[in-house]
Amino acid sequence: MAQLQSLDPKTPIFAQFQEKAGPVVLANTFVVPPEKTESFLALFRRQAEFMRAQPGFVSLRMHRGTAGSRLLMNVAVWESAEALATAFGDPEFQRLAAESPEDIVSYPHLFEPIDL
Repeated sequence: MAQLQSLDPKTPIFAQFQEKAGPVVLANTFVVPPEKTESFLALFRRQAEFMRAQPGFVSLRMHRGTAGSRLLMNVAVWESAEALATAFGDPEFQRLAAESPEDIVSYPHLFEPIDL
């Protein structure tokens, strides 16, 4: 399974799942060894297919870093943190997540939109 790290150590992803917030944006940055990018994306497509079928899912899009970067970033919108937490905790998603190689690092964080 990929290593989960916190962008903000004071608010790990599992604490964020407990918030009564919504809609939320999940920004998940992955550090992926170049030789594993294609296999990681194939697995991510399967994970995305599962998530798209879950209650509360709105949208997602994967982005690739420029200039030869090892970074990939998924931006997903959910109706609520609770809906995302439920989907994330589903045994089928956990089975898919366990297929990620251990040398991939994931930095997930939830955000709420701000009207400017």
